[in-house]
Amino acid sequence: MKKRIQNLYIKHKETIHNFIWRSLQIFGKQGVTFLIFIIAAKLLTPFEFGIYNYVLAVVFFLIIFGDFGISIAASNYVAEYNAIDEKKVRCVLFNSGIVILGLSSIVTLITIVFGKYFLSEKFVYVLWTLPMFFFALMTSLYDGIYRGLKRFERLSIISLITGFLSLGYVYYLIKNFGLLGALISQNIFYLLLFLVLALDYKDYDFIFNKEILKKITSYSLWIGLSNIGLFLYTRVDIIILGQFGFIEEIGYYEIINKIFIMILMPVTLLATVVAPNTAKNFALGRFDYIKDKIIKESLLLLLIGLLVSGLSFWIIPLIFKNFLEEYNLGLLILMLNLIIILVPFKFFSSYISIGYITPSGNVKILTNTLLIYGLLNITLDFILIHSFGFIGVIYATLISQFLFIITTDVYFYKKILTR
Repeated sequence: MKKRIQNLYIKHKETIHNFIWRSLQIFGKQGVTFLIFIIAAKLLTPFEFGIYNYVLAVVFFLIIFGDFGISIAASNYVAEYNAIDEKKVRCVLFNSGIVILGLSSIVTLITIVFGKYFLSEKFVYVLWTLPMFFFALMTSLYDGIYRGLKRFERLSIISLITGFLSLGYVYYLIKNFGLLGALISQNIFYLLLFLVLALDYKDYDFIFNKEILKKITSYSLWIGLSNIGLFLYTRVDIIILGQFGFIEEIGYYEIINKIFIMILMPVTLLATVVAPNTAKNFALGRFDYIKDKIIKESLLLLLIGLLVSGLSFWIIPLIFKNFLEEYNLGLLILMLNLIIILVPFKFFSSYISIGYITPSGNVKILTNTLLIYGLLNITLDFILIHSFGFIGVIYATLISQFLFIITTDVYFYKKILTR
């Protein structure tokens, strides 16, 4: 048994090590943003917390258009070029950065000019987060390049150092400046992370390469559209709730959403680690190996997801009762019990989407299904909110996500297995 475990470790040594370092990196980056979220939930009133999450939902919607899939496309092509033409790797940062700078400038201008007409009194808070908008875009680009090069250890160290340095000012700003302090904390964190990454990464050339620019922008177009679809069937619920006047309930929704994301985080981390290998295996035509691997891993993740759902059903309500006593615990637990039904299915579905579909060059599959079910989610939101009130967004999410999982994974399996 011991020898078998050792052999498995040796066989998957690179993936295991990269997963550990990627996990530490996410703890440094996402862990701090999650810490800001937790501190804000505790220190702000439920109404202020709702506004906070509404504003961030708007900002992340803007980020979709500022990036439009460039960072993911850059990661994919860095992995590909690193396998077949290393000289082109040095040109990816500059050419990708040009596109992001142009897109972010356009989005910023449109937001400043027209934002007050759509966001009314919340517009001023969005203006406070515009620095975060730009620096989050650039850190995502660097993150994509590091992932493509499999520099998970380096990226992890940078994120951990930046994250730990951020802990002090996060609490101070939220404690003393409330909602505004929470937003400023996000700005400072992304600024620090951007500066450290920019100083650390030196493997680039300021050379305009039309071929690379065309490839990245062409592929990113489909990723950007899929990100819009993803937003339409996840975070758009927050904006719709805001339009219905459910400001305080937005905070409840985002607490459950954050928990859901944290539960899925190990799977998404693992998927980003295997993604460069997927791009390489597809480039080398190792389709039989991919077929066998994807089926075994999906079944294993489904079983693990069932176990995690059971543990979540038991443990998380205890955390609610001891930490969020000022919130409506009955509503939080009801939402939790509904959403964890998705966990086993999202375990393997998220893994396939991030680890196989996107890096294999089949992102059009995600784009089409995400847009279709994103629009379905919006339609269901309006219908079910009218019928069931706030909880209708949860029902809409369950329906649209189950349909997405079935359609996307079945189509991809069929496409790969019949190749």
